[in-house]
Amino acid sequence: MTERNLGHVDGARKPRGFGIIGVGVISAIHAQAIASLPHARLVAVTDVERERAESFASSFGCAAEPDLDALLGREDVEVVSVCVPSGLHAEVGIRAAAAGKHLVVEKPIDVSLEAADRLISAARAAGVVMTVISQHRFDRGLIELRRLLDAGRLGRLVLGEASTKWYRSQAYYDSAAWRGTWALDGGSLMNQGIHYADLLLWSMGPVAEVTALFSTETHKIEVEDTALAVLRFASGAVGTVVASTAVFPGFAQRLEISGTAGTVVIEDGEIIRCDLGADTAEPGMRGRRSTRGSAPSGAGAKPADLEIASHAAQIGDLLDAIDEGRPPSVTGADGRAALEIVRAVYESARDGCPVRLAAMRHVAENQLASS
Repeated sequence: MTERNLGHVDGARKPRGFGIIGVGVISAIHAQAIASLPHARLVAVTDVERERAESFASSFGCAAEPDLDALLGREDVEVVSVCVPSGLHAEVGIRAAAAGKHLVVEKPIDVSLEAADRLISAARAAGVVMTVISQHRFDRGLIELRRLLDAGRLGRLVLGEASTKWYRSQAYYDSAAWRGTWALDGGSLMNQGIHYADLLLWSMGPVAEVTALFSTETHKIEVEDTALAVLRFASGAVGTVVASTAVFPGFAQRLEISGTAGTVVIEDGEIIRCDLGADTAEPGMRGRRSTRGSAPSGAGAKPADLEIASHAAQIGDLLDAIDEGRPPSVTGADGRAALEIVRAVYESARDGCPVRLAAMRHVAENQLASS
């Protein structure tokens, strides 16, 4: 991450009007994040349930539009947050891009690689800037980890582990017909675990091969509520991904990155342990440990209990990217890469054999480059 440039326009930064499409649980985080940014303002929202959109608009002091076309037709809406069910992200995002709106797409980018590719191509063709939410890359601990990795402080990476052990009740899945479906949601890895799977990729680099299992342990849903994968990275390093919504009462998300010269352990965006070799140690870093307990907290226990600061940082980065004429720190390709891992986990679990990714990635990159 680099320090943000204010991107002045005519002596003062141009404010951007936002629209939110879909006002489910995560939309409130977007609204609060937008409100926290001095050069962004929430203009309008829309939802297929009009009364819900009107109630949301009343709470956040903006307009409620009757449908997507009405929201996209507003000239004062320059950026839209796509907060509809995951399997509709590409469909809605493509329409927004065609209307000339910049895009903040909630994770995952969509539930299929084909849909992700269509959305990325549509944004490129329309000349709009798109970011896919991976807000934890902006967490304080992850920024420090990225700095250590870029400086080579951990040496050659050998092992990476990402763990999301959360709890969701059956009522959570029953709260909306799309939840827990293959077509619109995906399971514990696609919906919840993809955050730290993305961070594992960001830290360790591209994945060459995936071997996985999944199961549905405690919920009445189509999809998995528990997934386990072993990864081999292109570098030769190995790793694991665990994701579950069946672990009571829910625990902090955890990322462990180990190299020949050190290990960093992160829980819910904070470094809780950093051990660096004597020849690479920095003041205050070697052997640092947190005294924080392991009690359930944050999103691991309640879906709505999320911090807005990291969302705000990512949305702010998108605004900087628009003003500065550069790609955002998290691109559509980044969102696709995380989705590719999830799809490979599902394929391996269903077929009972490893899935190789290198050739798939090369083909996809060539296709996107020529689109």
